[in-house]
Amino acid sequence: MKKYGKISTLSSKKIMSKEKRFNLLVLITQISIVVIFLLLWEMLARFGVINTFIFSSPSLIAKTIKDLFLTGNLLSHLMTTFIETAIAFVLGIVLGLIVAIILYSWKFLAKVIDPFLTLINSLPKVALGPILIIWIGANTKSIIVMALLINLIVSIVTIYNGFLNIDANKIKLLKSFGATKGQILRKLIIPASYQTIVSSLKLNISMSLIGVIMGEFLVSKEGLGYLIMYGTQVFNLNLVMSGIFLLLIFSYILYKVISLLEKKLIKE
Repeated sequence: MKKYGKISTLSSKKIMSKEKRFNLLVLITQISIVVIFLLLWEMLARFGVINTFIFSSPSLIAKTIKDLFLTGNLLSHLMTTFIETAIAFVLGIVLGLIVAIILYSWKFLAKVIDPFLTLINSLPKVALGPILIIWIGANTKSIIVMALLINLIVSIVTIYNGFLNIDANKIKLLKSFGATKGQILRKLIIPASYQTIVSSLKLNISMSLIGVIMGEFLVSKEGLGYLIMYGTQVFNLNLVMSGIFLLLIFSYILYKVISLLEKKLIKE
């Protein structure tokens, strides 16, 4: 028995080491792709193959970001976008969960609302920008509402579909024991959809960021969206590319934070 135990332990260690090596190889490959891309871009710019006025270059982007940092504008733009995204993200998840629970509990309302959810979800939200500015004003509130219009419907649909995919036999079993709708929802539906709810965080954070950037394009005087829009207006492509580069890093950090949170919550 001890031998079998040792063999299983050794095999599990081998599997774990293989997974670690595989993950490390993936990470190295990803970093290599980014480094090669940046080096190639820089070389093409330095040798005049591409026009730096139109395409910029990694060195010019680094200089622009450095200048933004030294003037004290960089942190201000980053914090503005972060706060707006965080507010939209939290509101989207909380409201999405509440509405999904209501729709699951009230089948008639779910049937009535379903086509409207589809219509609103398919509508280009940027088209509502001018209306939001008139109704709410050219301020942070309209940016958060714009982000909510994008992330809320996605959150509702994702969580609600997770509720619908629960095993019907388990629901029948609880009903046979006399469980009420509320008890089934609390004891089975929500716990069984836990992974779906947690996974929807990743989708919600990306949708929130998209909504915030779209809102900043329209009304903001600060933030990464404003930085990109302002650079376009003054034909400063270095500023535009710097804003896009910062946005890529910002979205990656948010994604990794949510991924770590997801792993922790699912483990628990």
